[in-house]
Amino acid sequence: MSRLPYTLALIPLALALGLAGCAPAPRPSRTALGGDPEQGAVIMVREACGACHEIPGVQLAHGEVGPPLTGFARRTMIAGLLPNTPQNLAQWIRTPQTYVPGNAMPDIAVSPQQAADMAAYLETLS
Repeated sequence: MSRLPYTLALIPLALALGLAGCAPAPRPSRTALGGDPEQGAVIMVREACGACHEIPGVQLAHGEVGPPLTGFARRTMIAGLLPNTPQNLAQWIRTPQTYVPGNAMPDIAVSPQQAADMAAYLETLS
C-alpha cells in the first residue's frame, strides 16, 4: 500500500502551519494606554498636525513637511529610531526633540492622555 496519497494530503496542512509561523506577531492594542481614536483625531485638528502631515480622516491634514501618516499602524519604527509601541508613540508625539534634537517635529504641549488618544488614532491607519 502506497503512502503517497496520504503524504500529498498533508502538504497543504504543512504549508499552512509553516506560513502561520511567518505571520507578524499581533501588536498590542493602542487602547492599552486608554486612548480614544475619535478624540485623537479631534486633537490632531486642534494641534494642526495636518499643517505638516497628510493624515487620512483628519480635516485639512494635507501637509507635506513631515511624512504622510497613511498606513501608520503597519510601521515597525517611529522616525526610524523607536520601535512602534503605544508607549513610544505617545512619548514621541509629546517630545520628539528629546529623541532627535533639531528635527522638524516640534514638542507638542499635550497631556499624556491626549498623546495616548492621538496614538490610538494613528493605530487605526492601516
